[in-house]
Amino acid sequence: MARTGCGGAPNEHAMKAMILAAGFGTRLLPYTGFRPKALFTIADQPILDLMIRQLVAAGCHAIVVNTHHLHDQIEAFVARSGYTIPVQTRFEKVIRGTGGAVKNVADFWDDQPFMVVNSDIVTDIDLAAVYRFHRQHPQPVTLVLHDAPEFNTVAVDSEDLVTGFGEPGAGAHPPNSRLLAFTGIQVLDSEVLDLIPPDAFHSSIDTYRTLIAEERGVKAFIASGHYWTDIGTPERYRQAVYDKMTPRAFARVLPDRPPGPIGRELLAGDGSDRLWYRLKSGPSSLILADHGIRTDTHTAEVDAFVAIDRHLRAAGIDVPQIYLSDRFAGLVYLEDIGDEHLQEAVRRTSRSEELVACYRPIIRQLVKMAFSGAENFNPTWAYQTPSYSRELILEKECRYFVEAFLTTYLGRKVSFANLAGEFARLADRALAFGVNGFMHRDFQSRNIMIRNGTGVIIDFQGGRLGPIQYDLASLLIDPYVDLPQIVEDQLLAYCLHQIDLIKSVDPHRFRKGYHYCCLTRNLQILGAFGHLSKVKGKTQFEAYIPTAVRGLHRRLNRDGENEFPQLNAITSEVVDGFRHG
Repeated sequence: MARTGCGGAPNEHAMKAMILAAGFGTRLLPYTGFRPKALFTIADQPILDLMIRQLVAAGCHAIVVNTHHLHDQIEAFVARSGYTIPVQTRFEKVIRGTGGAVKNVADFWDDQPFMVVNSDIVTDIDLAAVYRFHRQHPQPVTLVLHDAPEFNTVAVDSEDLVTGFGEPGAGAHPPNSRLLAFTGIQVLDSEVLDLIPPDAFHSSIDTYRTLIAEERGVKAFIASGHYWTDIGTPERYRQAVYDKMTPRAFARVLPDRPPGPIGRELLAGDGSDRLWYRLKSGPSSLILADHGIRTDTHTAEVDAFVAIDRHLRAAGIDVPQIYLSDRFAGLVYLEDIGDEHLQEAVRRTSRSEELVACYRPIIRQLVKMAFSGAENFNPTWAYQTPSYSRELILEKECRYFVEAFLTTYLGRKVSFANLAGEFARLADRALAFGVNGFMHRDFQSRNIMIRNGTGVIIDFQGGRLGPIQYDLASLLIDPYVDLPQIVEDQLLAYCLHQIDLIKSVDPHRFRKGYHYCCLTRNLQILGAFGHLSKVKGKTQFEAYIPTAVRGLHRRLNRDGENEFPQLNAITSEVVDGFRHG
């Protein structure tokens, strides 16, 4: 017989619900080591929040969430969310199992049927329809099932009654039964609570087997034509994020046209460990940058990428528009700028005056980015360090050069300690003569895309505050293009002219700062090329090493000076080795 609410009519709005969120998420380690899986996100929205809002939309009027692992995070999230219905948490000092969890909140339930859902599922199954279905049959339990061969363990007969539970393909089942998968969604009558022992670990399956044995029955709601996945493994979580976010990202590209089938093409990356994809749907395309799932609570590369992109766009800098992102999953959907880098444009340009003309708009962008980007820049957005500091120069550029290039790539026994004095002097001078602003820190020809003849800046996640001469050095001593000295000199003068339109700087001091930043950048380039070639196996970078080595040697001997004799001597030996190797 159908259950009734007030006045004898089914009252779906009397529904209460429980979300099971106490699990350890062992299969999701190491990510669940610092975040409970219920707070894993899709488009920066926790999956727990998605489920709570689905329950609210289905007519639920009160929710309880059980907690255990990292319970304080879930409790804090619920407390600050301000839901339109009461949502409470119940901490389990000792995990009680699915049935034990339901019994542990017996004081929360009333005499109406209630819904229990797992916190680690992502689905669009109509929960209101499930609840209505339950109230229209006499069985005390409804399990929502569907056909998912990987998980099919629940036997169901021709009348959609559950007849047993097991492992996929294990054991015989009653004639005329079929195997289906449990979705993690169920509705129970309050009388079921009497079958669950108090203060003990108890599995719901044991209760359901009792009901089946007593012929009281467990009814199946068989879902079809829906989306469902669990996030029990990193791969399934990432797939869920991709499945849900990709159509939404395309909807922002073309809001008036629903996306059709979506294709995905892996793009060739440069030095980054990130994966890049071009996604296509009909005539539309966008780029997906996959940074990987977050591994700790510190500011990650994806955080800097998203925050700095939004900041630079607001400042009027030409960077790709981000349509959608999830900073925990590490996925960022952004505007497709095309495939042409400044490097390709330069290769088509041979005359010096044409090169200068090609670079002038890029330098105007650099200057605008340096000063406009510095305004209201929040140092907490920066990845690794908030500014271009002495420590960064010594560790990420000087030591990187010694260990990744000289030692690992060339196999030379060079001690960083022996060069520490010169490196410290170099770092101090690079900072002392710096004109500070926002610095990209990798402002080279492969990080500048050409779209309709205009430069669009990418890969700005290393941005921070520091000497703008560093970005100018990155652009002008770039081994990918190897600009002639006469062109470098003209563009340096042009940059000074553009800066002078905004603020007054001492040209002599600016040039000195540029020189020292050329040296620190050159060390970083060689460290990176050595690491990428030898450790990462990206041997395509080896082709640019001789150019970078010759550039470093030339700058160390600028105008016959020898400010850093030990570094100069080592570099001279390396140059000779390349010349005779």
